[in-house]
Amino acid sequence: MNQAHSGEKTVFRARFSSITDTDICTAMVRLGEPDHNEALSVDARQELDLRIGCAFTRFQTKYFQGKYGNLDSSLISFGPCQTPTLGFCVERHDKIQSFKPETYWVLQAKVDADKDRSLLLDWDRVRVFDREIAQMFLNMTKLEKEAQVETMSRKEKAKQRPLALNTVEMLRVASSSLGMGPQHAMQTAERLYTQGYISYPRTETTHYPESFDLKGPLRQQANHPYWADTVKRLLAEGINRPRKGHDAGDHPPITPMKSATEAELGGEAWRLYEYITRHFIATVSHDCKYLQSTISFRIGPERFTCTGKTVISPGFTEIMPWQSVPLEESLPTCQRGDTFAVAEVKMLEKQTSPPDYLTEAELITLMEKHGIGTDASIPVHINNICQRNYVVVESGRRLKPTNLGIVLVHGYYKIDAELVLPTIRSAVEKQLNLIAQGKADYRQVLGHTLDVFKRKFHYFVDSIAGMDELMEVSFSPLAATGKPLSRCGKCHRFMKYIQAKPSRLHCSHCDETYTLPQNGTIKLYKELRCPLDDFELVLWSSGSRGKSYPLCPYCSNHPPFRDMKKGTGCNECTHPTCQHSLSMLGIGQCVECESGVLVLDPTSGPKWRVACNRCNVVAHCFENAHRVRVSADTCSTCEAALLDVDFNKARSPLPGDGTQHTGCVFCDPVFQELVELKHAASCHPMHRGPGRRQGRGRGRGRRPAGKPGTRRPKDKMSALAAYFV
Repeated sequence: MNQAHSGEKTVFRARFSSITDTDICTAMVRLGEPDHNEALSVDARQELDLRIGCAFTRFQTKYFQGKYGNLDSSLISFGPCQTPTLGFCVERHDKIQSFKPETYWVLQAKVDADKDRSLLLDWDRVRVFDREIAQMFLNMTKLEKEAQVETMSRKEKAKQRPLALNTVEMLRVASSSLGMGPQHAMQTAERLYTQGYISYPRTETTHYPESFDLKGPLRQQANHPYWADTVKRLLAEGINRPRKGHDAGDHPPITPMKSATEAELGGEAWRLYEYITRHFIATVSHDCKYLQSTISFRIGPERFTCTGKTVISPGFTEIMPWQSVPLEESLPTCQRGDTFAVAEVKMLEKQTSPPDYLTEAELITLMEKHGIGTDASIPVHINNICQRNYVVVESGRRLKPTNLGIVLVHGYYKIDAELVLPTIRSAVEKQLNLIAQGKADYRQVLGHTLDVFKRKFHYFVDSIAGMDELMEVSFSPLAATGKPLSRCGKCHRFMKYIQAKPSRLHCSHCDETYTLPQNGTIKLYKELRCPLDDFELVLWSSGSRGKSYPLCPYCSNHPPFRDMKKGTGCNECTHPTCQHSLSMLGIGQCVECESGVLVLDPTSGPKWRVACNRCNVVAHCFENAHRVRVSADTCSTCEAALLDVDFNKARSPLPGDGTQHTGCVFCDPVFQELVELKHAASCHPMHRGPGRRQGRGRGRGRRPAGKPGTRRPKDKMSALAAYFV
């Protein structure tokens, strides 16, 4: 492996399907070279999905953002697989909405089998949609006193054991029977795999190769408290070879690799592991055999049927009891010509019912059938349409489209139906599979597909008004939504605050929209105005345990200084004289991130806070102090700005009933005992990571670690000072 040819590194691929000693050692002995064609196929899929998705998503998000007040337009995404997935859900919704129930009638007969038991008979015509015709059949049969047996048959039938388990079937069962979403089920299966409990969970194969050791995993379950008896009997009597399924040439079917208990795994991991194990045991068990008896009766001119089933051998249903043949009453023994007394014949009026919304399991089946996504990406696409608020998951894990999801799909149909139909993506997947097989050229497939979607994109841009017409019907314009909050600096009229994501302020007079920080609350800030543009300031807050800062709506969207980024507040503004700016309220370098500055929150009293303007560090200090101000002087030791604090006389920590003190929050012994470092409970995403700009003004630079003469932390130094040093 370390031998280089012409200066190039030699790379091998280890192929294994479970994290066990045997599989890993075997894989290392049988190293092979990576498949170049498979890698090209993956590269093509990634580039196509990224370029197509980004182009459509960016355009439609920007187009509809700022047009409608009650539309969650923070991200209106498009995806070559995601959008057809949504299309299946909306197609079912449209069928439900357009469904018109029809009334039909059925005849139901009941005969006496003996003194204590009666049989319910099914009408061979099933149903009729004309009441007069149904009434005619009823009149012809209700006068009859006896039902005559025409035929009596008994047939031995078998219910086949399941095919070996692949990813799609596991996701279907997890959703329909275990109540687990596909994405969550996949994550749980991956954890079980990395912990060595099951084999690799991403596979399309449902066929075990002839060389696969089936008895090895089965022996692992021989002492399990739930199914030990079944496993021991199979090992003693001999296992049944699994049914021949589909061999996709990837990994073997999902198989339990070692025994585990409910106490060991707990919760949903155990439920999924239990299903995988029971399914595997069922694949090597015998088929379920049962006897089906059918009696055909004639009552007057009409025929009726009664069916019963009796289990002969439970087979695999012993380990999968939910698959067992339903228990039915055994039918009496009879022969042609026998008669039974008719207890009653009646006519029932019923109505056809609309289909229900798609379940996740049904959606997975449709995606697999039409070639939308792979076994690994199917749960991601379903999760995406849920997170984008295109569908909501209702009881029974049914997916109901939202107004936004419905309008999008109808808009795609109106402009270009191929954007939402599964046909074009299915054709692309076939081409990608040909690349993996070495039968198609990577660059030709990539170039042709991009050219097709480029033309579709330009037509979509030119025709977007068609989708906008549908949006206008379902959503309200900005001017008609929101509530007045703060005054515009241009026209001095009130701007409306729109809470729907992305939250923003809209001035209907100027027809201007100003984006606000997300994931927090917005309120007016003391009717104070920005000295640069005369806009009223607003206060953004992430809650009582978080951070808050004022901001100017105009400056936040149009930064007035080069070192300000779009979307920032007054705590990052470098205006030299504004009382709300970083220059006036900044204290010193953040104790955790490299680029943030700790800024005094002037609105936090009497529970005063100092917060970083970049990350989520918050320092609580000087509780119940009357006033806290940032001084013009700086600390001689660390160069941080000093704080002037007026304490409450009854609770002052100062000696001799003193109430006023000026000092450094990092170095002053009095202040060190009054500062507690915490992290904000929630924070705007743009403040979670470090930026690039350093703090400016009045010596608010970073304190040099280990600089001669600097003060080291004492035993009782606060967490803030300890972090800082």
